[in-house]
Amino acid sequence: MRVAYLDCFAGISGDMFLGALIGAGVPVEVLREAVAALDLGASLKVETVDRSGISCTKVNVFEGASLAEDAHSHEPVLQQQTHKELAYTQEPKTRHLHKGGHAHTHEEPIHETHTHKESHAHGRSLSAIRTLIHAAKLAEPVKERAIRAFELLGDAEARVHNVPVEEIHFHEVGAVDAIVDIVVASAGIHHLRIGAWYCSPVNVGGGMVQCAHGTFPVPAPATADLLRGVPTYSAHVQKELATPTGAALLRTLEPTFGPQPAMKVEQIGYGAGAHSFDGFPNVLRLSIGEAADGPSAAQTVTVIETALDDLSPQVLAHVTEAALAKGALDVMLTPVIMKKGRPGTLLTVLCNERDRQALEHLILSETSTLGVRIRQDQRVCLDRGHTTVQTEYGAIRIKTGSRLGEEFNAAPEFEDCKRAALAHNVPVKQVQQAAIAAYRR
Repeated sequence: MRVAYLDCFAGISGDMFLGALIGAGVPVEVLREAVAALDLGASLKVETVDRSGISCTKVNVFEGASLAEDAHSHEPVLQQQTHKELAYTQEPKTRHLHKGGHAHTHEEPIHETHTHKESHAHGRSLSAIRTLIHAAKLAEPVKERAIRAFELLGDAEARVHNVPVEEIHFHEVGAVDAIVDIVVASAGIHHLRIGAWYCSPVNVGGGMVQCAHGTFPVPAPATADLLRGVPTYSAHVQKELATPTGAALLRTLEPTFGPQPAMKVEQIGYGAGAHSFDGFPNVLRLSIGEAADGPSAAQTVTVIETALDDLSPQVLAHVTEAALAKGALDVMLTPVIMKKGRPGTLLTVLCNERDRQALEHLILSETSTLGVRIRQDQRVCLDRGHTTVQTEYGAIRIKTGSRLGEEFNAAPEFEDCKRAALAHNVPVKQVQQAAIAAYRR
């Protein structure tokens, strides 16, 4: 299985991700085709730069004729970069996200200026961005990842500013850069066909950053929201290293966080940040290769738990079904003895961190509990697969569990066996045995 490891010792941003993808073997033409598919008049400029002695790839996004206009003054433009944080502003009836909210350490230069009035005249809502991406001639997985990233960005801003996500608008120039970064990165990710993503803890940098609403500590509010549940730290430089675009792309990968897994590295790409620091390589490193024999990589899962001694079993069953519908990985009901000798039920929900808030709300609103316990656990999972076998009772799906090509488990799907047993008026175990025999053959 092909695996990839992101080493975020200098943070992560949209342009760093693009540079790392190119350095790790994604053809530049794949990215340029994705830009062209958006039909936004944007273009990419790809160059090789030095960051503390490391040769790496720098990608700049330009809109319209800006590439030609700035070609003779590229370095001065880079020195004047500003943060592509989607800063929030508000008018009585319209809320927008536009450029210029933060001083930036990573993202691309702004090549156009707009008055405040113009920024509101050219806003794009989240639904408009979805429509734009859906209309592009791109593979469906590329569209899905890009839209998911924008939804994460919009949700983060909506939470930070306590407004409905439907009221968030993206300034047109800012949105062009953001759409290009996110869609092009999604195309590069799709091209790599990675089976599993892994990531180091993320260095967010340090110091203060100037936002539209004042000066805030790093990470900026939207970035901090996007990195909920992600292991982060601050080290080396007093600059902003992780940006909202980079954080949103990282969240769409749903990587396993921790040290590099056992892998045979074949390609390494370095994506350059905008600034060069003395003695500190401002790069994102992407390593790609084949999974190697070694200890299984543990995945981090969120566990939500509460004990109940005064709730109807009917409601417990309803909460179990609703939790699974809202993305829970598993739900368990365990009999326990509570205070005063009362028999109760321990409700345990396993989920990805991104689904925690929705599941918290479900438990707090649907049960009688006054609080929940939350922790992060590690789990090791086999790679799951399905295959279908033909038996005298019809087609039966077999669920398999393997690791690094070695199969550990194979079991027929119970619902398939039950359905076939009812149809042929035979015991379920007879269908199960027939399915296993067919699979072994």
